[in-house]
Amino acid sequence: MATVKAHVSKEKLKIVKELVELIESNNTIMLASIKGLPLKQFQKIKKQLSEEVVIKVLKKRMLKKSLESSKKPGIQDLSKFIKEDCAVLISDIDAFDLSLKLNQSKSPVKAKAGQVSPIDIEVEAGQTDLPAGPAVSELGGLGITVKVTQGKIEIVSPRVIVKEGQKISEGAASVMSKLNILPFSVGFTPLVAYDSKSGQVYKEIKVDKEEATEILQESARKALAFAVSIAFTTKDTLKFLLAKAISHEKAISKLINKENKGESKNE
Repeated sequence: MATVKAHVSKEKLKIVKELVELIESNNTIMLASIKGLPLKQFQKIKKQLSEEVVIKVLKKRMLKKSLESSKKPGIQDLSKFIKEDCAVLISDIDAFDLSLKLNQSKSPVKAKAGQVSPIDIEVEAGQTDLPAGPAVSELGGLGITVKVTQGKIEIVSPRVIVKEGQKISEGAASVMSKLNILPFSVGFTPLVAYDSKSGQVYKEIKVDKEEATEILQESARKALAFAVSIAFTTKDTLKFLLAKAISHEKAISKLINKENKGESKNE
């Protein structure tokens, strides 16, 4: 029986060939999710990164064929991570630097009713631009304590109106829209990347600059406190150690003076 071969158009073969050439000539090949990303934001990010990154959205079969056709060792493992709504990003930029750029390119967006929130959403205390009126009862319906100051609504205390994992109600979405709260961000979400220099596939490549900064600051505070506690002298701990020594010296002086006064009375 004759074997029937699947027909592949010249156009598709050309696209695969071009992608393979890009893969061969660049350092980083990354797969990123674009699920839920509006076309407007996609085009904006693509334009922002166009000088350093080539972004392609292909059918799963064509992307898989391109990876399998590459001569780079181990890159075929990326095929296991191909999903629907997936883009391939090709660049000479380091994978983690590219991930950081993607994180920084995200755009804040409004919450929609029916969305499941990945975070707690809190309404902060403070003055708003909302005039007193129907919005008072709308905010109150979500448990938000308000008062009217000079004809405008003021939120007395912060209030979590949506908890992590909850669906966003119509009321919560309406209030966030009125207060111009943009709790979410949309953009490319890195899934996995291949580094040509090391021949490695990296799965954990999400880089959040703010979160990383907070972690480093907290680590620095703990390290400083520990260094002071063991009297380890550096230019950073010296002023704390001197303050600690002066405090101890004052405490000892008070204790000695108190004992001397007690001895004088006994005499």
